Amino acid sequence: MSKNNPWLTPGWPAPLQVRAATTLRKGGVSVAPYHSLNPALHVGDDADAVRKNRLLITQMLDLPAEPTWLAQNHTDTVVDAASISGLVSADASFTCQAGVVCAVLTADCLPVLVCTPDGQKVAAIHAGWRGLLAGIISNTIAALQADKVLVWLGPAIGAGCFEVGDEVPMAFTAKSAAFAPAFTEQGGGKWLVDIYRLARIELAGLGITHVYGGDFCTVTEADRFFSYRRDQVTGRMATLIWRA
Repeated sequence: MSKNNPWLTPGWPAPLQVRAATTLRKGGVSVAPYHSLNPALHVGDDADAVRKNRLLITQMLDLPAEPTWLAQNHTDTVVDAASISGLVSADASFTCQAGVVCAVLTADCLPVLVCTPDGQKVAAIHAGWRGLLAGIISNTIAALQADKVLVWLGPAIGAGCFEVGDEVPMAFTAKSAAFAPAFTEQGGGKWLVDIYRLARIELAGLGITHVYGGDFCTVTEADRFFSYRRDQVTGRMATLIWRA
């Protein structure tokens, strides 16, 4: 990624026909507190500014089509991006078709990109802790119907910044004891969560070992990333994947 580009490119060995990016917060037209490249319509930003930002993203990434935006609600719902029209409630989308752009919006939750080694199938996942607990990653991998996949973990809240109450580790460890290493007890009923580790544990349980990324922190890297936990009222990054 060039220092001047308002996006970052995943560091993973995806096939050449697989294109992917996460937009950063600079390079758009929105004003504070959404400054500046906010593509999210649901956060209170001026709708005209958001539409301009979406057009800028389409142009700067040379997208083959308008991204398939989702109404994200921390569910386990996965949709075929090529088969929907309008805004649907889901937290992941996939496609087997060239020219279809899968996209998720995040500002602390974990964006996950998936592709098959031959580049024929791609997916984008919005994985907050509730979605991870519900099985959004597992559902998406199942929807791809692929024996092998590559996975990239995009910008999310870092392990040192993600504090939760007792109910979160209790819910995960009730699902599987394998999730226990992702939680560090702080005392007073508070725990730190490593959301990247939660995802890696889920992926390892599925037999997926080719996992990349996972070294960001949206909270501490304020110059590059929006963060809901840091700012409350803020924009979102878009993480996108498509086949050329």
